[in-house]
Amino acid sequence: MQIYLDYSATTPTRKEAIAVMQTVLTQQWGNPSSLHEWGQRAATVVEEARVQVAGLINAATAESIIFTSGGTEANNLAIMGVARLYAVPQHLIISSVEHSAISETVRLLEMWGWEVTRLSVDVKGRVNPLDLKAALRHNTVLVSVIYGQSEVGTVQPIAELGKIVRSHDALFHTDAVQAAGRLPIDVQQLPVDLLSLSSHKIYGPQGTGALYVRPGVELLPLISGGGQEMGLRSGTQAVPIIAGFGVAAELAAQELATETPRLIELRDRAFAQLAEIPGLIATGDGCDRLPHHVSMCLENADGKKLSGKTLVRQLNLAGIGISAGAACHSGKLSPSPILLAMGYSEKAAFGGIRITLGRDTTEADIDWTVMVLKQVLQRLTNESLKQQLLQTRVK
Repeated sequence: MQIYLDYSATTPTRKEAIAVMQTVLTQQWGNPSSLHEWGQRAATVVEEARVQVAGLINAATAESIIFTSGGTEANNLAIMGVARLYAVPQHLIISSVEHSAISETVRLLEMWGWEVTRLSVDVKGRVNPLDLKAALRHNTVLVSVIYGQSEVGTVQPIAELGKIVRSHDALFHTDAVQAAGRLPIDVQQLPVDLLSLSSHKIYGPQGTGALYVRPGVELLPLISGGGQEMGLRSGTQAVPIIAGFGVAAELAAQELATETPRLIELRDRAFAQLAEIPGLIATGDGCDRLPHHVSMCLENADGKKLSGKTLVRQLNLAGIGISAGAACHSGKLSPSPILLAMGYSEKAAFGGIRITLGRDTTEADIDWTVMVLKQVLQRLTNESLKQQLLQTRVK
């Protein structure tokens, strides 16, 4: 029995996207920058996809969508594209629970002299809007707060945060990679200037994403060359995967009204069953949460015998795919920086796990996974207790 429950990491490319990609590869394979018929056929494909992706977030103009290689590049373009406008380092604000595509990019700017404020979060992982208001300075040029946190599922009060930033006359960016296609997003109503998207999180192909740039917002490109993508992202567009992205975005928008409630029901079913397992604690916000996202941590994780990574390995042996929050660097396990930022102990931060649901997830998948997880935890806990007893006797 194979059960995939890691849809926040990536989603399987849907058949409709694969079909359009095959058509483009065989019939519309020209260079979109070429003026002849072959090039114009390819250019039409790209522009149709731009309209489809714009529709997912209700962008007023398709030209506000800039295709990138994925969410990471979109985040980098947002941060560095603004920063490069300034000859002298300024001040920017991020949350303490950003994806590494934001936090590492900002760390680089910090090395170059930029001042950075990292907003703290509460135990649910939410930013307090009052903290943002207090952190704004006369030279704050950009604020970036993640829409839906990928590890713990918490959804930030983006509308409220955006209003605060807009009243200060700074730019506001949000990484919406996990939220798009799962929550309704309307950039005509939402006070955001820049918003990042990723194709492979919404059943499109890997290798492409997009940055929404509100009309009138100025950026400097990271990649120079032929001036594609409105001059913000040079390089011949990857027409087939952009086409797949467009189809996936259009279908995600159409299915949102039915798929989101279904995912919420499955998510809540999982949380209810997991709550009965001793030693597991729910993480993130229980209400303001991504509809497909379930996250827990082990109360007695130790980073060695019992950790989130251990559970991932054990469930994989049982044919179930989930993910862990703690990261492994050079063979050494590190506690989750997200859980640490939320106030969890280092011990608990070794024990974070994430179960994320998708189009193919069923109630039976949830029930089976919880049963297996319970058995695995019982066995590992018993083994850990036996080991501790043996060590005590040796001493």
